[in-house]
Amino acid sequence: MMKFRQLIRNFVRQKEGITFLETVIALAILGVVSVSFLNGLTTASKSVFITDEHSTAESLAESQMEWVKNSVYLYDTTTYSTAPIPDGKDFFQYSANVLASPLHTPDDGIQKITVIIKRSGNNVFSLEGYKVDR
Repeated sequence: MMKFRQLIRNFVRQKEGITFLETVIALAILGVVSVSFLNGLTTASKSVFITDEHSTAESLAESQMEWVKNSVYLYDTTTYSTAPIPDGKDFFQYSANVLASPLHTPDDGIQKITVIIKRSGNNVFSLEGYKVDR
């Protein structure tokens, strides 16, 4: 314990330039700060990716819902055809599924429509609405 105190005293008293111990401490601090910064960048990057995926899926779901609402009402159906998904890198690996279920039995002209958007087979977004026979 005494040698450690003596080492610290000598370290504080010497003013002859950078010692090996100072260099090691500086590099350790730099390493900790760098790792923290890179972890922050990784988290921010993942957050941007997830937000972009969600907003793209939401836009596709709204387009599909409008497509179904503007199509002809089909009685006693469980699905509707989907609108074509645009080509391009923004919509790569996205798919849509439109489900329909009548609110009453027999079907009296009101259906609950569920649009499910998937990317790479995983559910990303779901939107529900109603279609009325007009």
